[in-house]
Amino acid sequence: MTDPIDPLMHTEVRGRVGCITLDRPKALNALSLPMIRALTTVLRGWREDSRILAVAIRGTGKEGPFGAFCAGGDIRFFHQAALSGDPALEDFFTEEYALNHLIHTYPKPYIAFMDGICMGGGMGISQGASLRIVTERSKLAMPETNIGLFPDVGGGYFLSRCAGYLGEYLALTGRMLSGGEAIAAGLADALVDSGRLAPLWESLASTPFETGEAVERWCQTHQTKEGFRASWPVVEVDGIFGLPSVPAIMGALASAPSDWAAETAAALRKRSPLMLHVVLEQIRRARGMGLADDLRMERDLVRHCFHPAHLGRSASASETVEGIRALAVDKDHTPRWNPARIEDVLPDMVNGFFRSPWPAWAHPLSHL
Repeated sequence: MTDPIDPLMHTEVRGRVGCITLDRPKALNALSLPMIRALTTVLRGWREDSRILAVAIRGTGKEGPFGAFCAGGDIRFFHQAALSGDPALEDFFTEEYALNHLIHTYPKPYIAFMDGICMGGGMGISQGASLRIVTERSKLAMPETNIGLFPDVGGGYFLSRCAGYLGEYLALTGRMLSGGEAIAAGLADALVDSGRLAPLWESLASTPFETGEAVERWCQTHQTKEGFRASWPVVEVDGIFGLPSVPAIMGALASAPSDWAAETAAALRKRSPLMLHVVLEQIRRARGMGLADDLRMERDLVRHCFHPAHLGRSASASETVEGIRALAVDKDHTPRWNPARIEDVLPDMVNGFFRSPWPAWAHPLSHL
């Protein structure tokens, strides 16, 4: 039976598989704090339930199940909460990152059906999956630099594990990937034709699985067998995004003769200069971190994004609140970044983001 633990999320046990359906299609299944809490509660319960061999998660589109996975966190809530001083904003990120850690370390197979939009927080609840399924409709990205934020939800951890310096490229630009591109990038495992998703989901209830691994193998038998290659210029990406600083990257893009370089430079010029520096430092640091340390670092970063006291700014003057205003609230798409130029970002502006506002013992994620 369906468990109405949260009106925007439905759970049921089908056979020996715990099935989760995100059901907020008008918002592309963007995560709210109640949804995060419901997911955490369900996954913890199923972790200890011997009847459950594996977990499967999907989203709901405008026409029913599938078609969209999860567009991320509810950024309008972020904006309102930051301006009003709502403490639920702190709870949101603490509990979301703890959920990300739970998924990455889940002891049972966790299968994510990443059909349609899968961005930001949607990547956070799917990149830790033991099997990441995409389709020809999938659109994956960590687009946080568009709103003056950084790729959080463990983004530093999983993007820095991409080959070469692809992680820096994806983190700074927020480039969207198709399902096949995501497999080539190492951010997905199998591509299943979208038309096969509904029958596959239904079969989870009737197939006599004996182990969680058997559930994974069954899902994999539905995948499309074909080679997936990078559609980005690998040598150029590594040569430019492996450079030591944002100004060096921009200089190399400006001097490169390709259309890709010109388009990439144009995209970066629209981003917050300050947050480009922060994001590059985030990915570089995360490459040498384990998951828990990365999530703790990101929890520090997101606190500073909404409370940039080290910059002498209020929440309303933060790059993130301004970015959300321009993209999703006023929708004028003309954010007023401060500083306005990459060359005007000073090291102390960046370094302050990486100083934790909490002592280690009092960190909100000290238990990870």
